[in-house]
Amino acid sequence: MSERRFDPTSGEWITFATHRQNRTFLPPADACPLCPDPNNEWDGEIRRTDYQVAVFDNRFPALSTTPPVPDVEDGELYRVEPASGRCEVIAYSSDHNATLAKLGPERIRLLIDAWADRYQVLGAEGHTYVLPFENRGEAIGVTLHHPHGQIYAYDDIPARPLRKLKTAAAYRARTGQCVECDVVAEELKDGRRVIVEGEYFIAHVPFWARYPYEVRISPKQHTPSLVAVADEARTDLSRVMHQVFTGLDSLFGFPLPYVLGIFSSPTNGSPSVAGWDGDWSDISHLHFLISPPNRSESKLKYIAGTEQMGGAYSTDIAPEVTAATLREKIRHA
Repeated sequence: MSERRFDPTSGEWITFATHRQNRTFLPPADACPLCPDPNNEWDGEIRRTDYQVAVFDNRFPALSTTPPVPDVEDGELYRVEPASGRCEVIAYSSDHNATLAKLGPERIRLLIDAWADRYQVLGAEGHTYVLPFENRGEAIGVTLHHPHGQIYAYDDIPARPLRKLKTAAAYRARTGQCVECDVVAEELKDGRRVIVEGEYFIAHVPFWARYPYEVRISPKQHTPSLVAVADEARTDLSRVMHQVFTGLDSLFGFPLPYVLGIFSSPTNGSPSVAGWDGDWSDISHLHFLISPPNRSESKLKYIAGTEQMGGAYSTDIAPEVTAATLREKIRHA
């Protein structure tokens, strides 16, 4: 079964992709499907002796360009539709044990270019929203240890990006300003939560951080997507990202688990769904969000009662404290 069902009580779509239950789960390093497999010895994905960055279709996609007919009928209350879209895997390196901190700014720059390329290509194919993301670490629930991320191309705007866009549209209508631009300006003015400042990009622990060591990376100037980031700014972004990942991995002395998401402008569709009658670029401001689950070396922050049921996050450490800690780690890394 592969279909989307609508929750009329929340307005959200939920994807059911039962074939993913049988996807590859934590294989041994000598049978990793993302390691180079030039002779097809273990049915790997990449028929090369080496590579830098590789992008290919996910074998176990939640969304498909040719989705099957849903198992149940569409109704007025219980709506159902095919799980249409596209899912890709992006491998960061042929080195099974690499991390973004170890790979360095040059490889991160290549990765940025690959993300921007896929954003443009998948948008041109007609998909509405392109979301690159990475799940790292068993605490997050990864099924492969090899350094990699994923790219989902949706045929609508997922719930969280849409909520962000609606909030940005309301702020723009009320103030005439971009909310993300104002956040960046406020963080630069305050300074306590900034952990890295580049020429074009800033990394900071959000004032409202949902996780103790959450990091947000944003361009200083209004920029709707990675495609709009100029060449020299992409190089600056790669340096900022490298410092951030170095600091996170130095925090407790091991590669920190995290979820990374890249929020950009929708590639298609009408801004009216966000309550806006202008262009997407007016209310979309590129930003990266890195959310590690750790609240200490040995303790995780779980998404439990108040977060899962109330949508009201609660955390144990002030953002100003964690920002100071990360700055210190980056300084001595």
